[in-house]
Amino acid sequence: MSILSDFSRNLTVTLLLFGIFHFSKTDFLKTTSTTIKPPVRAPGLSLPLPNSHPPKCTREVPAIFSQYEKDVPIVGNSTTNSFLNVIEVCCRGFKRYEYDWSMCVPDCGNMCLQNGFCIDGGKCMCFDEFVHNYRNICVPTCPLGCPHGQCYLNGTCVCNEGFILDPSKKFCQPECDPICGHNEICIEPNKCICADGYAKSIRPDSTMGCQPVCIPDCGFGHCIAPNECKCFDRYEKRMNGTACESPCYMRCEHGFCVNQTTCICQNGYKYDYNTTSCLPDCDDNCENGICISPGVCRCFNGYEHNGIKCSAICENTNCGYYGKCIAPDICGCNIIEGRFKSYQRCEEGFCNAKGRCRCKEGRTRFINQCVSTDKVTTYASMNPYKMNEALINEFNLLIGQHFMFRNEQPNYFYG
Repeated sequence: MSILSDFSRNLTVTLLLFGIFHFSKTDFLKTTSTTIKPPVRAPGLSLPLPNSHPPKCTREVPAIFSQYEKDVPIVGNSTTNSFLNVIEVCCRGFKRYEYDWSMCVPDCGNMCLQNGFCIDGGKCMCFDEFVHNYRNICVPTCPLGCPHGQCYLNGTCVCNEGFILDPSKKFCQPECDPICGHNEICIEPNKCICADGYAKSIRPDSTMGCQPVCIPDCGFGHCIAPNECKCFDRYEKRMNGTACESPCYMRCEHGFCVNQTTCICQNGYKYDYNTTSCLPDCDDNCENGICISPGVCRCFNGYEHNGIKCSAICENTNCGYYGKCIAPDICGCNIIEGRFKSYQRCEEGFCNAKGRCRCKEGRTRFINQCVSTDKVTTYASMNPYKMNEALINEFNLLIGQHFMFRNEQPNYFYG
């Protein structure tokens, strides 16, 4: 621990010199031997340790999350499912380093929020002159400070009324009479609460005391310790999961396998047959983007948020009073009445008062866009797939919308 101790001491001095610790009037702790203010830093200090190189893990995620262009679907790199991408992530117990995402650092979760830093194994190491108190929080010791007590010149601490020194005589802890029950801690004089990871039943007549809490629920099992489930017979935990589920062939991420063929999705998610998982659900408000979390839509490039939906941006094209921006830098003219209301594409042009697409000088209309007159004859041979797609869209827009093919809804631009 000598290397870590030296690292801690040097880190403390560095943070003090650069003002990373910050204070307020409430940070002064009562003492008779020092006026040093106990440092309080931003939550969650976790740094790469000397000669520490945590391993990386891999994870499969929906490839659609990597799609940023509307008409350019992503093919995943997974060897088992082309709708999945294999990405590199930090292994359990580690997280990305805030200042260098190529590195992983220990993750202590909600622990180690002040006066210490996280080390391998998710353990919090307090800075020099700090120790873990009864709430597992790093607090100062004399002569730096003594919460709920007073430091004296000989380096000892005398606790305030209602508090007593812990067995190590390093800090003051509250005294409860009678003593707290099983899985309880004393947080104030004569006040007990459930320890972290435990809770009492919401039933007022319950006599079970503080019981472990598992989030999410254990499912087909019971909670034996905080976030630790023991499964019933014939049920199992999925990879990197804590709940007990029925064995099933589906990935069912963000869901729960109730039997071999049924995946029940969590609230805010819906089942996706391509990935056999539950993907975030944004209802019908993410047509021009990707739903990355429940109710949160990330717009494609060329689109921006307009309320809860994503609308196209026409920065280099002025659609005018009679037109509407229906795709990035593409205007649409005149709502076509029919089974579906749609706009006729007017790429590289503008809409007149009659709702018709007019091209700028030197260009002529060709199918659904305005092109230079000298390129009309070569356009078909140079862009056969694009031309065929344009012809199909125009046919669907003007004629095909009056028919239904294979009971499928035509792909139009909606107004």
